[in-house]
Amino acid sequence: MEGTERRMVFVTVGTTCFDALVKAVESVEVKEALLQRGYTHLLIQMGRGTYMPSRVSSNSTLQVDYFTFSPSIADYIREASLVISHAGSGSIFETLQLGKPLIVVVNEDLMDNHQSELAEELADRKHLFCARPQTLQETVEAMDLNTLLPYTPGDAKQVVTLINKFFGFPFD
Repeated sequence: MEGTERRMVFVTVGTTCFDALVKAVESVEVKEALLQRGYTHLLIQMGRGTYMPSRVSSNSTLQVDYFTFSPSIADYIREASLVISHAGSGSIFETLQLGKPLIVVVNEDLMDNHQSELAEELADRKHLFCARPQTLQETVEAMDLNTLLPYTPGDAKQVVTLINKFFGFPFD
């Protein structure tokens, strides 16, 4: 691996249990797709999951590691060349604000899954790619990072001004 640029994929499930994502990203097919795209390392934040990933890769060129929780995942996101995340809004917006390419994997086991609506809307706006555990391989193989558009947070000033006006507070 000497002379090879480190290109890390960071996978996060947040504080949840999302074993289906961990199993999908650890599959031989997804790891092979990541290798084909030039990624060298896979770091999995597995949360409350019970499925334990293997640190041994069937293909020795992909370095795999994992952990359960961290006080902050910002440093891992900053270091990542690609982030694969559950559909939690905190993880999504933290990744987008750091300008990292993102694949959001929707947990279909959640009831009343409003997270999928957020992920699909942001995918429609070309800020990220959206997948399911069973389509992750195809998403990695087909993704074109050049098609992603930077995410710019909205300006809340107009809303604040309206609220202040409504309540009779001074406003600019």
